[in-house]
Amino acid sequence: MKSRLLPYALGLLIAGAAPTLAGDGCCGGDQNVSDDAQAQKDIVDTAVAAGSFKTLATALKHAGLIDALKGEGPFTVFAPTDAAFAKLPEGTVETLLKPENLPKLKAILTYHVVSGKFAASKVVKRSFLTTLNGQRIDLKVAQGKVHVDGATVAKADVMASNGVIHVIDEVILPSSANLAQTAIKAGSFKTLVAAAKAAGLVPALTGDQPLTVFAPTDEAFAKLPEGTVESLLKPENKGKLAAILKYHVVAGRVYSDQALQAKSAETLQGERVEISVKGGVAMVNGAKLLKTDIEASNGVIHVIDSVILPPTKTSQATGCPASRLLESAIKEGAELYNAGSPEGCAAVYEVALRSMVELGRAYLPGKSRERITHMLANLPADADDKAWALRKTLDGLYGKIQRAPEGVHENAK
Repeated sequence: MKSRLLPYALGLLIAGAAPTLAGDGCCGGDQNVSDDAQAQKDIVDTAVAAGSFKTLATALKHAGLIDALKGEGPFTVFAPTDAAFAKLPEGTVETLLKPENLPKLKAILTYHVVSGKFAASKVVKRSFLTTLNGQRIDLKVAQGKVHVDGATVAKADVMASNGVIHVIDEVILPSSANLAQTAIKAGSFKTLVAAAKAAGLVPALTGDQPLTVFAPTDEAFAKLPEGTVESLLKPENKGKLAAILKYHVVAGRVYSDQALQAKSAETLQGERVEISVKGGVAMVNGAKLLKTDIEASNGVIHVIDSVILPPTKTSQATGCPASRLLESAIKEGAELYNAGSPEGCAAVYEVALRSMVELGRAYLPGKSRERITHMLANLPADADDKAWALRKTLDGLYGKIQRAPEGVHENAK
């Protein structure tokens, strides 16, 4: 399982002097063929002529990929030698060549192929490349050598008529675990997995359709008001739970740099989430991105520190729904407080303010959204103090919304 911590700027180019990628004696008979003559052959014929890619050629044939790699392309192939395949555990190649393992074999082979022609001069300037498998390979320069995931480039720029081959000394393997399996293996998404089961969403997380999941940790769910998770897991709340979880999922495989560039994404729930960088920290709505680009066979996971909530039906109504949401929360919270339950009061107020954060900038005048997010992250521990701090924020926000220019709320998404 690969992942990348998300810095302020993503997709940085590899810095420093370009290393040499060329090695000696790794391409067998190919060394006696002139570059011009070699470049007249396509990628498959070039590999076959080299004499040291017999296992790769056999695997490509079994997987039905010969015609594809003899096509126009161009392609960049990170080609493992016969010696690289021999490093795999005994029996691995024979098992992969069995008909029942054809999908897995294809997944591995396409993980070695990139669309486009990336010569060595381009490879050393990239930190990743997206493969035909859909997953990304990591590129790293260390001690004058280029590493592709766990493999080292032994020889570069073996030119072909429809692309280029870079020879690597190991077979690189994509993630074979699906989104649900990856989350279970991580061990920090037990609540999310339980919620997905209760909402009937496990088939989607284990299917072939690629998805991107903004995954709240167990600690993130624990930050919700007491009893919230237990209530959502009840059968009668299955629809509501499904809507919340779908608000954390985007169709397709969207990596962190792509997400930040897009600035927003439409979720399976139907509403959009906002992706931004604030103070050097990447955010999805009001949640912080803790870890990004965790690969799965059918998508990618980004870890977040809070559960994000979709806009409520009330917040989407005409008129001034934000005002009605706050009015309802203030009334309900005050009744709980007066009945001797500052904890219940604080919970109602907190849910209302978190909902306001999710509504979008159009509902929140000025820098209110950022201030509310900061306040929610620094609430007093004492229930009574917490309730009064939240109430003060609610009152101030209500006043600002009432003074906002007419029509501003109707334009919110």
